Amino acid sequence: MTVPSYERSGVPPQPEHQQVSDPLSLGKAVVAQASFIAALMFYLGAIYTSAYYAYFHLSLGFLGFGFAQLVLQSLHLLRFEVLVVVVVGLLVLEASRNPGRVALPPRMRSGVRAVGETLARWHLAVVAAGLVLLVMWSRIHPYAWAAPLTIAVGLLLGHNRPARNGRSWRAGSRSVAILAAAAFLFWTLTQAAWQLGDRDARAHAGRVVSWTGVVVHSAQRLSLPSRSVKMKVLPEGVRHRYRYTDLRLLLERDGRYLVVPTNWNASTDTIYVVLEDANTWIGLMPGEQEPV
Repeated sequence: MTVPSYERSGVPPQPEHQQVSDPLSLGKAVVAQASFIAALMFYLGAIYTSAYYAYFHLSLGFLGFGFAQLVLQSLHLLRFEVLVVVVVGLLVLEASRNPGRVALPPRMRSGVRAVGETLARWHLAVVAAGLVLLVMWSRIHPYAWAAPLTIAVGLLLGHNRPARNGRSWRAGSRSVAILAAAAFLFWTLTQAAWQLGDRDARAHAGRVVSWTGVVVHSAQRLSLPSRSVKMKVLPEGVRHRYRYTDLRLLLERDGRYLVVPTNWNASTDTIYVVLEDANTWIGLMPGEQEPV
């Protein structure tokens, strides 16, 4: 008598509908995760862009950025220091949860486990430290994101503590802890994105002469400041007789050029909007390059 192959292998055959549903479930999971990542990138890009142009007294609604453009703006957050913090955080989290899976010497592995257990035991102290930082918000403003981050870390440490002590969570307490930690992590990302946008705008505003240069040729006189913008009148017979230089480009959106003089001050001076049409011709040129 012939013995079925699954009896020889000890593995029963899988139902056909289960084999078909596995790729489908995988596809749904990938789509769901990709949608979440895209939504998060859109949100962070909107926060970063809002903070960046808020320094120049411009609103996000006036700029008219689309979904794809704001998603791309979120890539400004991929800094070296940010990536280092994320990688270190993931390694520490993995080492504290699964010390056996991390290739560390035995003594270091036991030390990591002991540190994780100690922090989990004192998670309320970590949350209290985050609340203290929250009260000191104005004093630690450049690093205000550390306050919600510390609270989130304390909540996650408390989430792991009962499992180590062999006690089960009460109904709903696990979900509440995770939801609260996620909210504080979301707050951390928001604050970090806003502060990076504001910092980049301040650094950019300090080098106006290095921005892209703008030359405006117009058939009519434009209301640009004569003291800081050079105007040259070309001979008659030329359609665009009025030539304006010593301008720098802040942003171009749908034929609207936001330009400023080279001696522009972001705190007090005006941003000029020049519309490109049949009577106005816009030329772009490199700004002043810093010596290498």
